Amino acid sequence: MLFRSDDPQRAVTDTFVVRRFRTITQGRVARYFDFYFNVDFANSAVNIRDAYFDTRFSDAFRVRVGKAKVPFSYDRLILVANISFVERGLTTTVAPDRDTGVQVFGDIAGGTLSYAAALTNGVVDGGSSDTDSNENKDVTGRLLLRPWLRKPGLLSGLGVAAAINTGLQGTALPSFLTSGRQTFFSYSGTTADGRRTRWSPQAFYYHGPLGAYAEYVHSRGGVVKGTTHADLGHEAWQVAATWVLTGEAAGERNVRPKVNFDPPSRHFGAWQVAARYHELTVSRDAVRLGFAAPGASARAQAYTLGLNWYLNPFVKWNFNFERTVFDKNVSGARRPENAILLRAHLGL
Repeated sequence: MLFRSDDPQRAVTDTFVVRRFRTITQGRVARYFDFYFNVDFANSAVNIRDAYFDTRFSDAFRVRVGKAKVPFSYDRLILVANISFVERGLTTTVAPDRDTGVQVFGDIAGGTLSYAAALTNGVVDGGSSDTDSNENKDVTGRLLLRPWLRKPGLLSGLGVAAAINTGLQGTALPSFLTSGRQTFFSYSGTTADGRRTRWSPQAFYYHGPLGAYAEYVHSRGGVVKGTTHADLGHEAWQVAATWVLTGEAAGERNVRPKVNFDPPSRHFGAWQVAARYHELTVSRDAVRLGFAAPGASARAQAYTLGLNWYLNPFVKWNFNFERTVFDKNVSGARRPENAILLRAHLGL
């Protein structure tokens, strides 16, 4: 990853990092029990990302127990190995990530209708957790409709979804980062207070070499600092589109090249272009009432252009340029951030 800020006073280090180094173990036991174990060793630290097992009563009813992705954000539910950009969109910063608990989910009518419901410990916006900070639990529900899935044609790759999540918060609050991993908003001396509710409409469409999706996430919850209380609402949204230049089909999984990378035979895999707009708007009261840290920006708008190179089903390169502009804050305007992001991915 290489970063550059338009602000000469803001020192940003260009750096290469191992963002993810994960080993995944999965399988099936005694026909009806699936397990999944995902450990990340990036940055010389051990982090158990997922650890769960499923009991499959039928395609329409499965039960999952353990730590897993909360069934909420469309962008987050795409496997990280398959995302079309180096980093996920800003909508995932206000949506839950992984949480520990129980989920029930299933596909009805051959996947035309899918549902998921979860009872979990509860996490901050964009966060993951292994334990609970209080006795309260979060409830999450998501419905996905793909009405023309089983009817081949222009609309077979269209889907719409809606998700909701609610629960009483602990005391922790999140910070919000750009794709360049720079913090543009954080709280100061502030803790969560009361109920937090999130909701999200989503849509996606895949047909031939075209792929596109859109997502909106709203998160609202109470905060307190000293004797000052407020109910703050944050919202984020994104629209993204991709096109496979070499003609292969797009989808929620990586593009599979018609012919794998083989330079002596003059075969170089598949190429895809990508574009995205995403933004996050923090409640103005967070800055106006003094809940935010000095220099925090209440809004970030990011524009991403990408080129993806799929050498074979297991190896790909992502090249992104992203420009993020920020709203004015109490200290004045934060200068835009430009980031050149490079990702090399090997997944077996």
